[in-house]
Amino acid sequence: MAHRWILPGFAAAGLLMGAAWAQGDEPKSIKDVMVAVHKGKDSTISKVKDGKGTEDDNKKLVKMYEFLATQKAPKGDEKSWKDKTEALVAAAKDLVDKKDGALDKVKAASNCKACHDVHKPPAK
Repeated sequence: MAHRWILPGFAAAGLLMGAAWAQGDEPKSIKDVMVAVHKGKDSTISKVKDGKGTEDDNKKLVKMYEFLATQKAPKGDEKSWKDKTEALVAAAKDLVDKKDGALDKVKAASNCKACHDVHKPPAK
C-alpha cells in the first residue's frame, strides 16, 4: 500500500520547490528565469504587465533579468542577446524606481516572440 503515497509525495515535493523560488533562490539557467517569471497566465511578468505587480514582483524581475543578462545567447547573435537582456534589466529597474513610462518599457522589452524567434533553440 506504500504506492498510494508516491504521487502525493511528488506533489508535495513540487510545492516545496515552488516555495523555494518564492524565497529567492538564485536561478542557474535561462530556463529557471523563464519558469520563475514568465511561465503561465499568472506569471510575475503577466501580473506586472497588467498593472497588478507588487514591489516584490518588480524586484524579482530585476534579479532574474540581471542573471539572464549574464548568460550566453543559446542561439543567434550575441549583440542582439545583450541588447534585449539589457533592455529588460533597464525597464525592470525603472519599475522599481517608479520612473514615468516604466511599464510601457517593460511591455516592449518583454516581448517573448521577439526574443524567442532569434534566441530560443528548437525543442529537442
